[in-house]
Amino acid sequence: MIERILRDRQSIWQQIVDERELGQLTRHMLASSAIALALYGAVLGAFHSVLMALTSAVKLPLLFLVTLAICLPTLYLFNLVFGARLSVRQALAMVMVAITVTAMLAVAFAPISLFFLITAPDYGFFKLLNVAILTLSALVGLRFLTGGMQVLNEHGLLAPATPTLAAAPAAPAQAPVPAEVVPATPISAVPATTVPATPVPATAVPATSAVNGGAASTVVSAPLPPPPPMTTPAWDPASRPIFANAGPRPHHPPPRDGQRPASMTLLYIWIMLFGFVGTQLAWTLRPFFGSPNEGFALFRSIEGNFYAEILKTIANLF
Repeated sequence: MIERILRDRQSIWQQIVDERELGQLTRHMLASSAIALALYGAVLGAFHSVLMALTSAVKLPLLFLVTLAICLPTLYLFNLVFGARLSVRQALAMVMVAITVTAMLAVAFAPISLFFLITAPDYGFFKLLNVAILTLSALVGLRFLTGGMQVLNEHGLLAPATPTLAAAPAAPAQAPVPAEVVPATPISAVPATTVPATPVPATAVPATSAVNGGAASTVVSAPLPPPPPMTTPAWDPASRPIFANAGPRPHHPPPRDGQRPASMTLLYIWIMLFGFVGTQLAWTLRPFFGSPNEGFALFRSIEGNFYAEILKTIANLF
């Protein structure tokens, strides 16, 4: 699944656009991400004990899935408010792509985390290292989410349906314009007065005279008589609409102004909301690493917050 997402992501986006077998696709991504997050969670809990490794292997997939369950309705309702035609299954599949990429990148960093666990078993450094790994993996996964949403926007799923497009085919059913309103007289059929041919008397051409010192010569002839007055062809003023209003003009779609739809703007707001909910939930489900100075505990008392703990850890480390 992760190989298909990374190598042929366009087929994933097209499958989501067409809503083809989204249930099977979502189940495969759910299984892949759960296994990957469980493996990485076991590495996190291995810092403390085997029992902590087992509980972290359960907590880490639960963290992402519960965060998804809390934030998915908000994403769907955001799209409904601004007229997007994204279904719940499509929104779920898009977010599961991001979670699957995050999980696979995290498990790819698991050997590095395990290496530092063996060679430098420092609690503060190990905690900051894995927080950085999860943050980087989540950023890449959310980048996939925004890329997929842009593809959905190109297919018109993030914009409301315009009624003008539906009414366009009904235009030919209108009553035809009478022939006398829009004349279709061709130019060739307009009578024109002929200009009588006036013979030009032949004049003798004198010898050429050198100009500019012989560098160039110009033939100077005797002045010709003034030409007769030219008569313009008779022009029917009614024939001018041939050029001005000769039927309906071809329709060209307006160029894109490059403005981002409201659904894309709300997507970035939703990503920030997803991050805040995820970090707070991770603080609620702690411990994942297990402090070496404390015994095993399934949950800790809720005190402080995630960001204050990270800043405190950085201060103690340096």
